[in-house]
Amino acid sequence: MIRYALVTGGSRGIGRAICEKLAEEGFHLLINYRSEDAAAEETLQRVKALGADGELLKFDVADTAATQTALSSWAEAHPDAYIEVVVNNAGIRRDNLMVWMPAQDWSQVLNVTLGGFFNVTQPLLQPMLTHRRGRIINIVSLSGLKGLPGQTNYSAAKGGLIAATKALSQEVAKRGVTVNAIAPGFIATDMTADLEEKELKKQIPVGRFGKPEEVAALAAFLASDSAAYITGEVISINGGLY
Repeated sequence: MIRYALVTGGSRGIGRAICEKLAEEGFHLLINYRSEDAAAEETLQRVKALGADGELLKFDVADTAATQTALSSWAEAHPDAYIEVVVNNAGIRRDNLMVWMPAQDWSQVLNVTLGGFFNVTQPLLQPMLTHRRGRIINIVSLSGLKGLPGQTNYSAAKGGLIAATKALSQEVAKRGVTVNAIAPGFIATDMTADLEEKELKKQIPVGRFGKPEEVAALAAFLASDSAAYITGEVISINGGLY
């Protein structure tokens, strides 16, 4: 039986690494992305090079109608299948001190992280509950745990997703569906390329930025049968930075 996993924001960085790791575990990957066709195609080819299969799902998770259309179309084309694992990884940063933050930067960050979580996860829940098997993995952030100056919007979005993780986990646990969050610290990706890595590394006990593959390894474990008794948790992967 083919096992399907959907990774939002799967074309680059942490999302791409998670796609590759889940491919190694035998999943058929549904790689969601919004705009970067070439990067998404590269991720798909990497998945296939690992001996797995996959497909691209291009839609903006913040767009409710577009998300519903994409997921409904996929379900209609695969009437005997369901998406067993969803990794809510899509996110954007619009850093600024709140005193100077445009309203649009507040809304966009929350819409992608929180709106995207709802838009993607809600329609996938019923099939998981029916099959009594599902894994929902939310990629949050150190920023959502401790708050970081200049990231009030991002901290609010990720903090909200942490709370949603804890609440939803209690709603679906009896039906064999787990809901967990991974809170990365500073990970070396395109999203953190604009940060002062040399200075920030001084704050990290292990003395370096993390690798996307290290986050992906944790995601793959949470997606596995071995993690069936872990739910409602927020697991930090941050090199000791709290």
